[in-house]
Amino acid sequence: MADYTLQLTKERDVTLGEGAVRRLVESRNGDAALLYLCLQIEKPSTEALRARLGWSEAEFNAAVRALGELGLVQAPESAPPPKTAPVAPEAALPDYSRQDVMNTLEQDGTFAAVLREAERKLGRLSDPSVKKLLGLYDYLGLPADVLLLLFNYCAERKAEQFGAEKPPTMRDIEKMGYDWARRELFTSAAADDYIRRERERRSRYGAYMSVLGLGNRAPVSSEEKYLSAWTDMGFPPETVAVAYDKTMLNCHEFKWAYCNGILKRWHEKGLHTPDEARSDFRKRKKPAAPSGGDKNAWMDEFLK
Repeated sequence: MADYTLQLTKERDVTLGEGAVRRLVESRNGDAALLYLCLQIEKPSTEALRARLGWSEAEFNAAVRALGELGLVQAPESAPPPKTAPVAPEAALPDYSRQDVMNTLEQDGTFAAVLREAERKLGRLSDPSVKKLLGLYDYLGLPADVLLLLFNYCAERKAEQFGAEKPPTMRDIEKMGYDWARRELFTSAAADDYIRRERERRSRYGAYMSVLGLGNRAPVSSEEKYLSAWTDMGFPPETVAVAYDKTMLNCHEFKWAYCNGILKRWHEKGLHTPDEARSDFRKRKKPAAPSGGDKNAWMDEFLK
């Protein structure tokens, strides 16, 4: 397929490159394609372009982000929100009434666009779920573009564990939203950076799961806490394999806490390679169980 020319009804022709057309078609994102076409004609200010398209800020930002991901525009960093609410325990979420929600939808087109995107991802939301979404937007102060990233990230995480056919719940999004607020991810740039780092971190989990004999399944949340810590401590899978062997030798079954205790002690000693780990164990002797005492007392050292 060669470059081709769109024949406009008047004035001048607009030529689009084959690569750009292919990416737009494959993305199946009509808003992104429409915005890209508008940018071929003229490049007005953001506000003027939004007005011409009749889009809310959230809809415009979503289209810009889509073009950025396709490599067709260089999306600017989002400005910080005008205010950020204090991050309190989840129980402190305001008790929004149905009228509160209706008023916000009528007066704030941005939140209305966020709700439409949420329902596109999750299906129709119940009244309690809409109130939770309003809490993330209004109370926690997560801007629309950050919420769009949050929806996609939660869907990505859920698909890793259960497959693409199981979308995230509003509860999943709420929990992650509180976590993002605590991390002060109030701009798309900060959220993007966090997502990138988390993807890189999770890319290492498969090798850990393999040496632990747990196959190629995705780890559950409780397991991720250990895998994340081992990644932060800088252990390669080969060293985790040594800790696994010692865990099985001493416990006769795999115990996450025991294996973690071994790795924590090695980290405190600055031992991270497999050879360093094996050398440390050769120097250690398993203490004999005290007569008449707890035969498993020697395990306490690694379970602390």
